[in-house]
Amino acid sequence: MLSLPLASCTVEGANSDADSDELRQRIRVAREKLGDRLMILGHHYQRDSIIEHADETGDSFLLAEMAAASKAEHIVFCGVHFMAESADILTGDEQIVTMPNVRAGCSMADMADLPDVASCWNELLDNCGLGDPATREDPDLPAPDGESYLVPVTYMNSSADLKAFVGHHGGVVCTSSNAAGVLGWALERAGKDGKVLFFPDQHLGRNTALQMGYGDDDMAVWNPMLAPDWQALAGATFVLWHGYCSVHQRFNVEQIEELRAMHPDALVIVHPECDREVVEASDASGSTEMIRKFVADAPTGSIIGVGTEIHLVKRLDAQYPDKYVVCLDAGLCPCSTMYMIHPAYLAELLERMVEGEVVNRIVVPKQIADDAILALDRMLAIVA
Repeated sequence: MLSLPLASCTVEGANSDADSDELRQRIRVAREKLGDRLMILGHHYQRDSIIEHADETGDSFLLAEMAAASKAEHIVFCGVHFMAESADILTGDEQIVTMPNVRAGCSMADMADLPDVASCWNELLDNCGLGDPATREDPDLPAPDGESYLVPVTYMNSSADLKAFVGHHGGVVCTSSNAAGVLGWALERAGKDGKVLFFPDQHLGRNTALQMGYGDDDMAVWNPMLAPDWQALAGATFVLWHGYCSVHQRFNVEQIEELRAMHPDALVIVHPECDREVVEASDASGSTEMIRKFVADAPTGSIIGVGTEIHLVKRLDAQYPDKYVVCLDAGLCPCSTMYMIHPAYLAELLERMVEGEVVNRIVVPKQIADDAILALDRMLAIVA
């Protein structure tokens, strides 16, 4: 069986978004031939012409857990690269994780790479008088009195090697729904005068810290392209990487004010990757799963402004015809990297799979996977 770990299917017309009946039929025929050997996962931000073929939909970690619970031989992840990596980490050796298009990455995840994070880590240890939790006999226990450590926390939206870095150094992974609990855990391991290094999304880190009762002086931003502000860093409890989501940066307070000017009773919910001012002006903020629940639980007749990717918003509006669900940014384009998963790529991937050929396989090296699992297991123990 041929395995091409980072190959990319070449499909004529794959940039077109036309819902082709021919492509739909090709996918259905291939799926039928593969039967129970196949599981297709679709992230909430995928286009409808992908979601219609998904066995399960959800956010990134939920889908990875579903893959791990499945007995399917082939896991096709319709999302971005770090999501498929998480699925490969959690699934068994006998399972094969692939993507329709391996070029589908995440701009936020790409803003933090291992060399830059490792450099930041070493500079903070050297200049702030902090210890590495990995040097402790048991880094999972709270820091002893009088000792201070630098504890790394990475958002799920990060590469496998960063999850592994975090796991190796006594840190933990978080999602947008459990970030507060995870940061609380990290602070206990950091000690009274310790620090938490949070990456790659500064906004989730900031909004979560504010929610926990911390103030602006407790946070400093690390930008690897700028000289460190050691005065701000010395007094900070949270060192926030400078990353951000290009989609969620499109939302602003003016959009919320405009919606409420037209509809004073409108409800607003946004993703915590938005700027703090947007989160503070909203009625609620939360993960994609929380946004879905918020819309589902809203009273009939509600007008709901949502600050997240357009495909999910439109799908929620169609799913709840008794409510009016609108994207806060009327001109918002789809997530450009999620949009790289096209039915043409999915059709070819499945057809080659039927022929016994494996392309676009995602393989995380064992040592990286083992260290990443440490960080993921810590997260699961916190939220259990």
